[in-house]
Amino acid sequence: MTQKLDKLQAALESVLGERIRLFKRERGEISITVAAADYYEVAQTLRDHPEFQFEQLIDLCGIDMSTYKDQAWDGMRYCAVSHLLSVSKNWRLRLKVFAPLDDLPVVASVTPLWSSANWFEREAFDMVGLIFEGHNDLRRILTDYGFIGHPMRKDFPTIGHVEMTYDEATRRVVYQPVTIEPRENTPRVIREDNYGGLH
Repeated sequence: MTQKLDKLQAALESVLGERIRLFKRERGEISITVAAADYYEVAQTLRDHPEFQFEQLIDLCGIDMSTYKDQAWDGMRYCAVSHLLSVSKNWRLRLKVFAPLDDLPVVASVTPLWSSANWFEREAFDMVGLIFEGHNDLRRILTDYGFIGHPMRKDFPTIGHVEMTYDEATRRVVYQPVTIEPRENTPRVIREDNYGGLH
């Protein structure tokens, strides 16, 4: 395993060079972070270069880093993380890219390179609000078309903004402001010495 990772690391450093902004090798895995301007070109190199041959994108997700590890995050807020697999070389790679603007998080779409990215990018758009430039059908995939906001953002309210119910009188779905009152659950603390019949 170590020799395989050594070979992949050497190939990444040789072919990609300065385009790798951050390189991490932990727990038998390699992660690289690239700039948004280099993202598509690097992804294409990882797919097509004979040293890599990452034929498959097996996952892509969006992350809101604003409270990463329950701490304030110093850096760009939104990140797209792709997991690549080379069947030919029998190795994996994690590819990360941060959207340069927090107000309008945009990165390139890799759907033209791996068709499996299509629904993954739609999910990242729907849940986190990442915009994938060049995606030919970027619309919501899990929430309703009229949904407001992106539920996996750290600042999205836990109870949401609206609730959806079925109105029998009008025989249709109705949206209304949330009627659930937020509450705090306090665990019951038992302080009796002989609780449970133990003496």
